[in-house]
Amino acid sequence: MSYSDYTLHPKAAAERLRSVINRTPLQFNPRLSAKYDAEIYLKREDLQVVRSYKLRGAYNMIVQLNAAQLSRGVVCASAGNHAQGVAFSCRKLNTRGVIFMPEITPKQKIDQTRMFGDGMVEIILVGDTFDDCLREALLYTEANDMTFIPPFDNGHIIEGQGTVGVEILEDLEDVEVVLFPMGGGGLAAGAGSYLKQARPDLNVIGVEPLGAPSMTRALENGGPVTLETVNSFIDGAAVKRMGELTFAICKDTVDQVLLVPEGKVCTTILQMYNQEAIVAEPAGALSVAALDFCKEQIKGKKVVCVISGGNNDIERMQEIKELSLLYENLKHYFVVRFPQRPGALKMFVNNVLGPTDDITRFEFIKKTQREYGPALVGIELKSADDYASLIQRMEAHRFDYKEINRDKTLFEYLV
Repeated sequence: MSYSDYTLHPKAAAERLRSVINRTPLQFNPRLSAKYDAEIYLKREDLQVVRSYKLRGAYNMIVQLNAAQLSRGVVCASAGNHAQGVAFSCRKLNTRGVIFMPEITPKQKIDQTRMFGDGMVEIILVGDTFDDCLREALLYTEANDMTFIPPFDNGHIIEGQGTVGVEILEDLEDVEVVLFPMGGGGLAAGAGSYLKQARPDLNVIGVEPLGAPSMTRALENGGPVTLETVNSFIDGAAVKRMGELTFAICKDTVDQVLLVPEGKVCTTILQMYNQEAIVAEPAGALSVAALDFCKEQIKGKKVVCVISGGNNDIERMQEIKELSLLYENLKHYFVVRFPQRPGALKMFVNNVLGPTDDITRFEFIKKTQREYGPALVGIELKSADDYASLIQRMEAHRFDYKEINRDKTLFEYLV
């Protein structure tokens, strides 16, 4: 099947949503444009009412339920943003909602969902991933004769997300490339199919986290597959299995899928915050993070990056900085076995560390062998180029070491 087999009406959905959502700005970004020698625009869905595009699909579906369905209430499963869209819609339409979220959902998203629901929603935390809480939500829906509001794999949801494409084309008619973050595929399916039907020559690029390649594996398989595990850091796109309907549409509308490492996304989050004062959540930064991976093909073109959300918990910033430093090769962890001679620790600090190197963590692994036992040492460099000279000095002064950045098991155990 192709996207032409499905009848979506994003323009009708746009009229339905007109008095409910923000018509988010499409902003030209001078810094990124200069860096990539292109015209880069940011579609600011982080400025949406619930700080993500998810409200569009949720409201578009719930507002079309009949009176009997609204009286029984709705259920959803969400990593956070869809939950907030459903909660807002429940309050707006005066219907009860039960919202299932993974236990690892950032507190900020849970609190926001409760706030937008304003007494109309109940939140149930269950499971480690979206797919875990989805199973529980579906069972609850059936047991209580309620209506399930899917996060992506539904025509009304996809149609609502398609209004992002309507706005992009109205604001930048001659856009040539659009980059969408991808998890379940609802945004790329809805907005991508609208853009492709209006402009077949337009290049639609989907961007997935390296640790959650659901669309990439589906394309390799010829249909959706369930991933055994996903890296849940980019929680808004960490989906084990993309939708059947979204895949059927995306395989014909998305020209290319890029996989972006989580550490690269963290670097992008920090750059956007420090240089543009934009608070992007990890999934929201995916499209901008992907620019380095397609910089040759976008050169000289008009490009839109969809910033899908800005629900980032400030308590995650230390973790984001750490992952960024590791990705940029600016932070390294070692197990160092200090020589059994007096002053070894002093020698390490004075003779091994470079003038701009900084010890960010120091912990003796064997507490009874200070001065000569093994220690966990974290070192932050000013430049990735300083790494080689650090290693040379460590070996020249006969320090026995093991770098653990690239040893996933050891890293998770010690760091």
